Amino acid sequence: MCKRPDVPDGQRPDDAEVYHSDTKEETMEKILIATDGSPSAHEAVDFGLELAADQGAEPVFVHVAPAMDLLPTAGLGFATPAAMHHEPNEHDRAPLDEAAAIAALKGLDSTTELLVGDPVDEIVAYADAIDADLIVIGSRGHGAIAGALLGSVSRGVLDETRRPVLVVRGSAARTEVAVS
Repeated sequence: MCKRPDVPDGQRPDDAEVYHSDTKEETMEKILIATDGSPSAHEAVDFGLELAADQGAEPVFVHVAPAMDLLPTAGLGFATPAAMHHEPNEHDRAPLDEAAAIAALKGLDSTTELLVGDPVDEIVAYADAIDADLIVIGSRGHGAIAGALLGSVSRGVLDETRRPVLVVRGSAARTEVAVS
């Protein structure tokens, strides 16, 4: 119960004038955790699951498989590689199955979704579709030059979404940078 500022000290307001300050702590309901099976993704899975357990939120794992497979072409020269439609398979599901197994070991029910296409676009669109409260994603820790040349899924998600994003930079990435 809070004291009304307009009631002088020593006076008691009528019961109808007493008001309560109910500050409800906001909690998350769905946490989308992107995984590709890499070491940094494993750390993102672990961190995302800890956060989900703490918040009482549902962890939702996503992995994005490529839409096309590039096939090597024979011969030398400037021929463009051939592309063929990628059919999702067990290899594509493996990071999701592994993440769901880790969640189960921690006593958490989780959902998995295998997406196909551009990782940035698919992660952002799926987070919007399920109204995720947070996106958790790993960072491989490429340097500035490698990141610029190779692109970065975590950076792309940060640029494209309006939802909160937590980028987990793995200890393996920190070790790798320190050794270089």
